[in-house]
Amino acid sequence: MAEIIRMPRLSDTMEEGNIVKWLKKEGDTVAPGDILAEVETDKATMDLESFHNGILLHIGINEGPVAVDGIIAIIGEKGEDVEKLLAEANKESEATPAEEEGKEIDEEETKEEVKEQTKKEAKKDASSSKETGPVKPDTNKAPAASTAEGGRIKASPLAKKMATDKGIDLGSVIGTGEEGRIVKKDIENYVPLTTSGNKAPAAANSDERTSNKTTESPTIAYGDHPVSQMRKTIAKRLGESKFTAPHFYLTIVVDMKEAMRARKAINEEEGVKVSYNDLIVKASAYSLKKHRKVNASWLEDKITVHQRINIGVAVAVDEGLVVPVLHDTDGMSLMQINNQVKSLAGKARSKKIQPKEMQGNTFTISNLGMFGIDEFTAIINPPDACILAVGGIQELPVVKDGEIKIGHQMKVTLSCDHRIVDGATGAKFLQTLKFVLENPVRLLV
Repeated sequence: MAEIIRMPRLSDTMEEGNIVKWLKKEGDTVAPGDILAEVETDKATMDLESFHNGILLHIGINEGPVAVDGIIAIIGEKGEDVEKLLAEANKESEATPAEEEGKEIDEEETKEEVKEQTKKEAKKDASSSKETGPVKPDTNKAPAASTAEGGRIKASPLAKKMATDKGIDLGSVIGTGEEGRIVKKDIENYVPLTTSGNKAPAAANSDERTSNKTTESPTIAYGDHPVSQMRKTIAKRLGESKFTAPHFYLTIVVDMKEAMRARKAINEEEGVKVSYNDLIVKASAYSLKKHRKVNASWLEDKITVHQRINIGVAVAVDEGLVVPVLHDTDGMSLMQINNQVKSLAGKARSKKIQPKEMQGNTFTISNLGMFGIDEFTAIINPPDACILAVGGIQELPVVKDGEIKIGHQMKVTLSCDHRIVDGATGAKFLQTLKFVLENPVRLLV
């Protein structure tokens, strides 16, 4: 029997997907695990995988945007009546007449759905709040294999072939497909475990100053360009943030002399390399533990102060900005922060980052110091209460003990949502951040 393939919701904020190209054409035989098309979401370009056997009888749209749940293809047996199937599907999806009574029914149903979702989230939050401390991932455990009954590993044919070609043991790969099935993207995103149990960075640039760099295309054409799903989402979310959350800004100057000395000493250890950004992320996590109200979210009728400290690190890509999230950042070492930022930034630039790797942020850092920017303000990344904008380290004449000396200073600006954070709260957070960066030995406590 024919199966209608609809546009799946591939991220929590996705409203439509943009079909970039089809890897199969009408008349092709497809099997579970085959990649049908590439779909651009608001966060990444992802593979649309088949879960059915049969013939690709119909392609609804060759290229362009399709709303979530919109019909994009039909897979079935040769000779099946495609037009009849489409007519039946369209009939089922027709909305009720736009009369006032119908609207009220829809609104009530929507409210009930929202209530149910809110209850589920409340239960989840309540469960998390019972924990005695932040949940820290056990990085020393190898991931569980995706196995079926009898110990057989569940993987698509393409994933098996790719794993064989790359010499990857499927038993060490976590499957993200249906029922834990290993699919193509799991092999592409696979990062082997080192002997210490920490994930090795995936194809990251060895220069820590390039953590936010993006290569400007030299062949950008003049004229109109279609708006990508990522750019649409950036416009919508940051527009809502800027014009809904009352922003105010606090700037402080940090003496980076001791931080520079500490970083140099750390990097003298063989095989160890941390960046200034890693120090800032670590210092921010330390400061958030001291000032919990900064680690909070505005939810209209309540303010949620988060127990877990999940710091998002803004990464520039060709089409805009993505924010990978370091979960439980306060429990990470500098090396773990460095490895995760490099790995996630590499995935983001290659459009292989997964939605779950960009969710759950409670605070965000945007660093433009490597671009020669001395100072700037950033728009708050919802649902955070604050975002930290980091400028570059400047060599400047400073007055110390009545004498002019050469100093190394860095300006950081905290953008605050005044509905949650007041001036004094933000200022105290920055004082702690400044103290820790000027006395980095505190990060070892």
